[in-house]
Amino acid sequence: MKLVVVSAGLSVPSSTRLLADRLAAAVARRTAGDTPLDIEVVELRDLAVEIAHQLTNGFPGKALAAAQDAVAGADGLIAVTPVFSASYSGLFKSFFDVLDKDVLAGKPVLIGATGGTGRHSLVLEHALRPLFAYLRAVVVPTGVYAASEDWGAEGLAERIERAGQELAALLPKTAPRATGPEIVPFAEQLAALRG
Repeated sequence: MKLVVVSAGLSVPSSTRLLADRLAAAVARRTAGDTPLDIEVVELRDLAVEIAHQLTNGFPGKALAAAQDAVAGADGLIAVTPVFSASYSGLFKSFFDVLDKDVLAGKPVLIGATGGTGRHSLVLEHALRPLFAYLRAVVVPTGVYAASEDWGAEGLAERIERAGQELAALLPKTAPRATGPEIVPFAEQLAALRG
């Protein structure tokens, strides 16, 4: 089973990458004992020039093509961006612009973002969720936003674990381990309502 983590952090070290790593670890904990989870991280910072070249000439470079193939072959995706001008970063959006238009259709995705203040937390709902809905991905209900003051504060670890459980539940051949309240996948909830 393959999980691809797309991180659009620009600095080293990066809080965006830190959040991405913590989300991936939460998914890995929920899939422990199942089919081994292969995690591949795509650092967009390293692909910036190749992304720009593909946007202008239509052809991906070698590293970008490998990243595109990784996303296409993933069973699940974690996508994390820093907040720039109250939205996702241009580098983040440009990467998803150069993917094949059908590559994320039906693929489970966990979204996350980092920012300097909690005032930008709705970026998950007004920017990221609509982007992935347009790409026909299956976005887990819990997105994780981490402002500077959230690191080490109460609540972030719980949101990370909940989101990790939700993504793990959507991965193929995965039975998430029960640690905390049971999360019933949305499709099952909807089926139960339709009765």
